[in-house]
Amino acid sequence: MLRVAILDDYQNVSLTLADWSSLGRDVEVVRFDHNLDRDDAIVSALASFDVLCLMRERMPLSAQVIARLSALRLVVVTGTRVRTIDMAAAAEHGITVCHTHAGESATATPELAWGLILSLARSIPEEDARLRQGGWQKTIGSTLAGKTLGLVGLGKLGARMVPIARAFGMDVIAWSPNLTNDRAAEAGALRVEKMRLFQEADVVSLHLVLGERSRHVVSHTELRAMKRGAMLINTSRGPLIDEGALLEALQERRILAGLDVFDQEPLPINHPLRAAPNTVLTPHLGYVTNGAYAAFFRDTVENIRAWREGKPVRVLAAPNRN
Repeated sequence: MLRVAILDDYQNVSLTLADWSSLGRDVEVVRFDHNLDRDDAIVSALASFDVLCLMRERMPLSAQVIARLSALRLVVVTGTRVRTIDMAAAAEHGITVCHTHAGESATATPELAWGLILSLARSIPEEDARLRQGGWQKTIGSTLAGKTLGLVGLGKLGARMVPIARAFGMDVIAWSPNLTNDRAAEAGALRVEKMRLFQEADVVSLHLVLGERSRHVVSHTELRAMKRGAMLINTSRGPLIDEGALLEALQERRILAGLDVFDQEPLPINHPLRAAPNTVLTPHLGYVTNGAYAAFFRDTVENIRAWREGKPVRVLAAPNRN
């Protein structure tokens, strides 16, 4: 019997979005609807599984955990980029790691970014809650027309922000470490230096890949350069922003923030961001759509089937043959 674990299926949809029975009668599929957030919990729950199906980066697999999962032979992770699996350790322990296509994530995440922007600009969550509690309007909103959107990162996701901003009548400026004037112009934006972007933008939206160079790309310096009342939007990765500096800016009510990602996920119940003013928070919903999930789980089943046939596809790490 091959045992397959589906991790972090918060919405309980994995078994309905793909034909898991196609893997054969000798396969047992077990889904987990909660996050395993400690090494001991991961090992205790998953020690008997041959295959782990991970949803993006929700559950990390460190070298220490991999070494303790003696039955593990295949890991399938959704999406095309993953930072939270120790690939070298997987290969060393004879484990194959495969990925899925990105699905519609490239459009879903920028759309959520605009949801956060509009929610902040018009205080939509706050007024919705007030209305349901028996109240009536209290806030005064702002329009986007004539304002400036600053994009930190102008890759596939960042570039999708540009035409939407133009539709709202916004100017668009952009910066990233390797961005050229020509590339920015091609995407419909004006390249500026980093500090100018934070000083001039009414909305700053982050679209960088997290790495050592980009960690805390938004620090005290950048936050203090922002206009009072400007918005900071993060649908990329939490550690792009210095969390302590952000909390300080929010407590002082200098800026507004729309956050879909955090340093620690799920966000702890007592985390100060949950009570911070001037915020709209969502629980990492950027890629969470019906279309993306359907593609993820169909590919996951295909990956398992191909691996069982000895012809793995979309391989990120292959077992060492030494």
